[in-house]
Amino acid sequence: MKRRTFAALVPVLFAGGCGFELRRAPTFAFQKIYLNAPAASPIARDLKKAIASGGTVTVVADPLAADVVLDVLAEQRQKVVVGLSAVGQVTEFELRMRFRFRLRTPQGRELIPDAEIAQQRDISFTESAALAKESEEQLLYRDMQADIVLQTMRRLAAAKIA
Repeated sequence: MKRRTFAALVPVLFAGGCGFELRRAPTFAFQKIYLNAPAASPIARDLKKAIASGGTVTVVADPLAADVVLDVLAEQRQKVVVGLSAVGQVTEFELRMRFRFRLRTPQGRELIPDAEIAQQRDISFTESAALAKESEEQLLYRDMQADIVLQTMRRLAAAKIA
């Protein structure tokens, strides 16, 4: 019994010794943020949720009451044909998502200049499974959106106000 317990603890000890640490919620150099984004922006909506769930930063409704302002400059989804069969039917698409933003103080000093985060995923297509492929496409877009939100959060955490 002691041998099994020791064998189970060995990987834990090595993981701790190598510097492995679970990812924590990011810490920010500001307490209040204003999101200057269109109301219909799905990425901005997810960013608000992610920021609010951290508990240390408040999303405010007035830009003058904020420490920083996140301007959403562009949000774009694309679906591009990248593969055709011998008879000209589509066999593969590339899904793309781009998100442009900048972070500034309410007075206009840029903390993060215009930045773009782009994601892309490939998806095969068959006419016989069109409904299933449509669902897969929506899942891939949601996955890209979640990844963009995480990358944006990391960039916001790296911003320095001083």
